[in-house]
Amino acid sequence: MSTVKCQGHWLATSATCRHVPSPNYNARPQPQTISLLVIHNISLPAGEFATPYVEQLFTNCLDCQAHPSFHDLAQLHVSAHLFINRAGEVCQFVPFDQRAWHAGQSSFAGVANCNDYSIGIELEGTDDIAYTQAQYNKLAEVSHYLQAYYPAITRDRITGHSTIAPGRKTDPGPAFDWPYFYQLLELQ
Repeated sequence: MSTVKCQGHWLATSATCRHVPSPNYNARPQPQTISLLVIHNISLPAGEFATPYVEQLFTNCLDCQAHPSFHDLAQLHVSAHLFINRAGEVCQFVPFDQRAWHAGQSSFAGVANCNDYSIGIELEGTDDIAYTQAQYNKLAEVSHYLQAYYPAITRDRITGHSTIAPGRKTDPGPAFDWPYFYQLLELQ
């Protein structure tokens, strides 16, 4: 049984879910049906986990001098709706009814601008490091809940960043086990 609940387009806070509002969002164009779930990965610096930097990036508080790889992130304004860390803990940055800035130039099933109609979930990880069981469990639980809350998000409308931005993005990468994720999703 899912423990995920929503309050006004925010997941209910709990021991495993925090709210850290990001300024990096805007209103979705109207009318708009939320109909796509996009799975990403992120780690800052790349391949390092349990750092405060992802949260800082999504809230415009990242010190771009803190690591040499951060220089390209200066003046970047991005966000996702959710971030799931390696322990399966969730941080929500943007309410689901608003447009997070996660997809960039993108298209799904011939419809451009995926940010307009999608929810973005970032997994703490890289393309080539296995994701944790806790992440798969929480992702399946949250995805199942989002499918119930936004019924236009069907199984075939859950995709990776690499699918909506081919050639530009590679996440969640070959380390993400899609068949296993779908199996967990069906068990919810």
